[in-house]
Amino acid sequence: MTGKQQDWDTEVDFLVVGSGAGGFSAALAAADGGLDTLVIEKANVYGGSTALSGGGVWVPNNPTLLREGRGDTREDVRAYLDAVVGDRVPSKNIDAFIDEGPKMLKFLEDCGPHLRFQWCTGYSDYHPEAPGGRPNGRSIEPLPVDLRKLGADEESLRSAALATPPGLYITSKDFVQLNMVMRTWKARRAALKTGFNAVKAILLRRHMETLGRALIARLRLALNDAGVPVWLSTPMQSLITDDSGAVLGVVAERNGKSTRIRARKGVLLATGGFEHNQDMRKQYLPEGGRDDYSAASTDNTGDGIIAGERVGAAVDLMDDAWWMPSFQLPGGQAVVMVAERSIPQAIIVDQQGKRFTNEAAPYVTFVHDQLAGGHEPTWFIFDERAKKRYPVGGVMPGMKFPQAWFDSGLLVTAPTVAELADKIGVPAGALGETVDRFNGFARNGRDEDFHRGVSAYDNYYGDPSLPQPVLDVLDHGPFYALRMRAGDLGTKGGLVYDEHARVLRGDGTVIDGLYAVGNTSAAVMGNDYAGAGATIGPAMVFGYIGARHAAAK
Repeated sequence: MTGKQQDWDTEVDFLVVGSGAGGFSAALAAADGGLDTLVIEKANVYGGSTALSGGGVWVPNNPTLLREGRGDTREDVRAYLDAVVGDRVPSKNIDAFIDEGPKMLKFLEDCGPHLRFQWCTGYSDYHPEAPGGRPNGRSIEPLPVDLRKLGADEESLRSAALATPPGLYITSKDFVQLNMVMRTWKARRAALKTGFNAVKAILLRRHMETLGRALIARLRLALNDAGVPVWLSTPMQSLITDDSGAVLGVVAERNGKSTRIRARKGVLLATGGFEHNQDMRKQYLPEGGRDDYSAASTDNTGDGIIAGERVGAAVDLMDDAWWMPSFQLPGGQAVVMVAERSIPQAIIVDQQGKRFTNEAAPYVTFVHDQLAGGHEPTWFIFDERAKKRYPVGGVMPGMKFPQAWFDSGLLVTAPTVAELADKIGVPAGALGETVDRFNGFARNGRDEDFHRGVSAYDNYYGDPSLPQPVLDVLDHGPFYALRMRAGDLGTKGGLVYDEHARVLRGDGTVIDGLYAVGNTSAAVMGNDYAGAGATIGPAMVFGYIGARHAAAK
């Protein structure tokens, strides 16, 4: 759609479409650069998929890591990303991420008192054995924040995926300890501290929050200080271009009416991926990954990608996603499985009753292996001892599984492995052989089939009280089988962009005035995943880069 100057209903310098961490970081940088900035959001809440996430940020050499003495040489960071990403992503984009990432986080800290982070101690990079990899990790997370500081904006912050008891707030750093509350004294001390903090929060009437909601809340507080408005319930309908193809602004719906918004310095698309657009999933994603078991915001339906393509933008990585092993609750909600896959007395098998990969591997790696081998359906098999020791799907040790899980067929139990196999429709002999073979590996302390436990990442969520944190015999009945799905945290594919976050056409030319970040853009991580927060970190970095570029025009 083309536009003329006199047709505008609203004019700003810089328009951000989307209110996740990438969009909010861009808006902050634009405002700091002197631009009159506006954020519009499709949903009636702000935060996007970031608010549903763990809130981790993977950016090497950031100020938080430097204060912990966890800095890197640039050569090591580049070697690691070369090993993980390879040549799937333009080299200049990787360089921009490496060089501008620390500056972005330094900028956020300098914005005021709100943006504060801590190191996720020991949360390994996802491929620590690769050149430049770090077994102790490079991930950081936001410090807990009292949502009362948001005032009226607290009500419109996107709700968490799973409700927590009043007063309770847990960081990623806490979670890995609390996961072992039945196993170690360190975890029990952490549980006491968490309980004390919850009581304190209740007594002081604080609305404490962590993880992705804390990150979004902190960014929103900084945006409020900077005077940047956020318009909710304002979906973008299309981009407006001039005769040369440059983007001038957008058409959006606001208060039931079509509104034309002029963006003199540029439009930045941060609208998420196409994870909840079933037509696009069917068109682009591989067999086994086309059904929607996504944990991302339900509002992410590919709007920014579609709008960009309509004005000539190229796309890439559309056949991939930030895959995540998941299960679907009877009500339809997707629940991710991160820590569970490191439970020592558990395996994952396919329809033949056989293991097919390292269960404790990084989640994208796990599902890549699952999809490549056509391993569907899959079952998470564990025994009664695992049930008594570790949380499974949010159900704590000692708690009963909801009856609805059994009634729906999500969870099946039986006194023996053979009977369990019959109930889930896999060959009993094959499942029995698989369990026996795994138990032999557990007794010997070495998984000879898939090397589970060799990588530092595998062991991060393992049981430190065992000789091998992720290997133990599975032999205490009754036995359980949980139906797993190939879920995701969002799609990876999107608009192609350059080192300035500018969107490109198929011939490599720039679409002037258009920027894209996050899952609206083709991931700078390529087909892989460097570490916890390697979705959010790059989104924030390229949001910062794009806004700085627009301000310098």
